[in-house]
Amino acid sequence: MTGAKLVRLCVAGILLPMCAARAQSSAPVGAGRTLTPDDFYRAVDVSDPRVSPKGRWVAYVATTNERAPDEARSAIWMVSWDGRQNVELTTPAADASSPRWSPDGRYLSFLGKPRGATSTQIMLLDRRGGEARALTGVSGEIGDYAWSPDGKSIVFTMQPADPGAAAKPMVIDALHFKDDAAGYLSAGRTWRLYLIDVADRRVEPLTAEGGFNDTLPAWSPDGRRIAFVRTREHGADEDGRESIEVVDARPKSAPRMLVRPFAPNSQMLAWSPDGTRIAFLQGLEPKYYAYMQDHLFVVPAAGGTARPLTGKLDRAVMSYAFTADGKGMEITVEDDRTEYPSMVDLASGAIRRLSAPGPYVTTALSAAGGHTALLYTDDRAPAEVYALDHGRLRKLTGQNDAFLAGLRLGAVKDVSFKDPGGVEIHGLVVEPPNFVTGRRYPTLLWIHGGPNGQDEHSFVLDGYQFEPQMFAAKGFVVLRVNYRGGSGRGIAFAKAIYADWGDKEVKDLLAGVDDLVRRGIADPARLAVGGWSYGGILTDYTIASDGRFKVAIAGAGSADQIAMYGSDEYVLQYNHELGPPWINSALWMKVSYPFFHANRIHTPTLFLGGTKDFNVPINGGEQMYEALRTLGVPARLVVYPDQHHVFERPSFLKDMAQRMMAWVDRFMPP
Repeated sequence: MTGAKLVRLCVAGILLPMCAARAQSSAPVGAGRTLTPDDFYRAVDVSDPRVSPKGRWVAYVATTNERAPDEARSAIWMVSWDGRQNVELTTPAADASSPRWSPDGRYLSFLGKPRGATSTQIMLLDRRGGEARALTGVSGEIGDYAWSPDGKSIVFTMQPADPGAAAKPMVIDALHFKDDAAGYLSAGRTWRLYLIDVADRRVEPLTAEGGFNDTLPAWSPDGRRIAFVRTREHGADEDGRESIEVVDARPKSAPRMLVRPFAPNSQMLAWSPDGTRIAFLQGLEPKYYAYMQDHLFVVPAAGGTARPLTGKLDRAVMSYAFTADGKGMEITVEDDRTEYPSMVDLASGAIRRLSAPGPYVTTALSAAGGHTALLYTDDRAPAEVYALDHGRLRKLTGQNDAFLAGLRLGAVKDVSFKDPGGVEIHGLVVEPPNFVTGRRYPTLLWIHGGPNGQDEHSFVLDGYQFEPQMFAAKGFVVLRVNYRGGSGRGIAFAKAIYADWGDKEVKDLLAGVDDLVRRGIADPARLAVGGWSYGGILTDYTIASDGRFKVAIAGAGSADQIAMYGSDEYVLQYNHELGPPWINSALWMKVSYPFFHANRIHTPTLFLGGTKDFNVPINGGEQMYEALRTLGVPARLVVYPDQHHVFERPSFLKDMAQRMMAWVDRFMPP
């Protein structure tokens, strides 16, 4: 439902002032073709930038959707700091990821499968030349890894392999027993820390067995200690917390706990350059689990009280890195339809912005050798690597230049309006490329997932963010509302829907539609609604509350929330926010009103989902499909085999987009 682990992808331009000015313009880009489902095969997903130790290069991952194998394939690239050299280091493969530099810059490591292998290994690429070679030869699943400061060792996380697992019963003891991508989390499937000697390839366990999950290792600058995250559950423990611990960097050492914060949306650890402090993120208390607001903290490495660095910011920190002198931290801040880089002074707590304002998103910040790189996106193009260079954002890569050449996109504009209670709500409007002021247009209300997260000035390359521009190309105005419960507007705004789902969000969504109708933009007789994940859930809520929509699309959604208890992966949220159904049954019935009042729905609805989705299991859509068919309301269910919450098979992404547009055409013809 929350989609909290979804990775955000980003976009291009030249220098920041030029990018900002272009994104604000209402003129369409180019005069050629418009976006189509086939563009899933043309765009390049750029991710995970990593600055080399001396700051001369930035490694990154470039992923494309390939038709013939029907899979996404990734390659490791590096671009020079001046942007003049952009080198493909590996051939595209189905599993290349996580580039990391050795401390001397001689090697670039990454995760990938050696030729003929069945499991992913840590690969080493010698920058002096030659083929990448496998450093590890393990049978388990490798997760996070990090180089020691002297370059002699690597610490990595691994789940042990069980070759006969498919033929065995799965014994489960944990509260959190299923995860969307990982499947069922049976006993024994725990993450441990291991050390490998780079010279002789000897692997030894660093942490002992004991029913813990040890993840996110980070070396101290002197190479003597390793900080990591420990939980008994996969993810946050039952109390909503996780332990940050430190262990000596030698096998059989006993870890010691430093702090036990509330688990954030996405944790990361970093040591200060002098090794005296460890930075980490902390989220909100468990009852607000679904409402993202991660703050930055530091804790003494020797033990002591953790200190908040961004407590007064009232915005989420998305990524960060210490400055070389240890006096500050560069961060990316999520704020009202944008994300931007800032600097935190560790002594005073003062925060200053590092780039000019504008409608764009920066994330995945990486710093080394006095240089900082990140991903940049705006409304016009997918993610590229940018340099943060003396307050300006300078483009380094152009992986999507060919994709964007001749592509005509609709302008994206900020909107704001008041809900019935007078609360100011913000959103975005995507106009058709040939938009004419004063004319009414068929309008699609496209709802973002979460509820944490926001619609922002970015061009995201997944199957649930292409839709706004594709529908705009068909002549639709697309409205994207940042309803209460989402992020980017502070804690109070996010917590407003606590234990009251489907009420304030729907009021905000409908207020946005009313605003476009009042302004003469939306045709009140030609309205559609849709979304994915919590956007699909809110689609069910919306069509059960208002009958004006001619057609709806509910992707990976649910309406009978009682049926989600124990069948999805959010039991921690349910127990802390709503309480168990046998205690607060009336509240559970209230938030399940679209299913138990399905007779209010008259909107033809398309339901979609994947068979392996443990985030929002497909039975949520199946129940609503059966309800509408029983009631005689036109409905269709499309089931995608072997797909999780975020689809990975390119042909299915294209198929889904085509079916969505065909369904809307059927009930609201062009």
